[in-house]
Amino acid sequence: MGKIYYIIGKSSTGKDTIYKRILNDESLHLQSVVLYTTRPIRDGEIPDVTYHYVDEETFQKLKREGRILEDRAYNTVHGLWRYFTVNDESLDLENRDYLIIGVLKSYLSIRDSFGAENVVPIYIEVDDGIRLQRALDREKKPENRKFTEMCRRYLSDSEDFAEEKLTAAGIDRRFINDDLERCIDEIRTYIGGIQNGYKSQSDNG
Repeated sequence: MGKIYYIIGKSSTGKDTIYKRILNDESLHLQSVVLYTTRPIRDGEIPDVTYHYVDEETFQKLKREGRILEDRAYNTVHGLWRYFTVNDESLDLENRDYLIIGVLKSYLSIRDSFGAENVVPIYIEVDDGIRLQRALDREKKPENRKFTEMCRRYLSDSEDFAEEKLTAAGIDRRFINDDLERCIDEIRTYIGGIQNGYKSQSDNG
């Protein structure tokens, strides 16, 4: 039985960069699960690689069919945006390990769907002041400049990732991203250790 390694953290903690680096590490043999979203595609994103971009009607259809494993909705200044995971043909947990990126709520839903023993949280943490500066620098770019949405996400993170919620979710291991390379090395070692552990158990069984 494989495992799902779930990268979570507040906005501007470097999750996307870490996710890409870990996913592309051939030594870990991790598969991606492409999430679905109803938000508009952004510059540089690739359909069916970054996300599956769908409309509200498609979301409702998948929900009626009982194929949505988890979903979250955000009332942004640009309208309602949904992000969700679909139980489709790409998931084969019997034979593969997966890497997913999301938020605490989505992690909990996936954990409940597949079992806590099969879903490993990887919580990325960065000082709030550094996060805010990173977000501000990103939004200063001419193609972004969505400062209102930036502020909404920053404030929402404080509630979504409150310490009591992290404790209730059983998240006690944190990876501090104050040095990207060191952080990635720690995560790589952590995942590799888990993989070697359950593969050794399987061999001995």
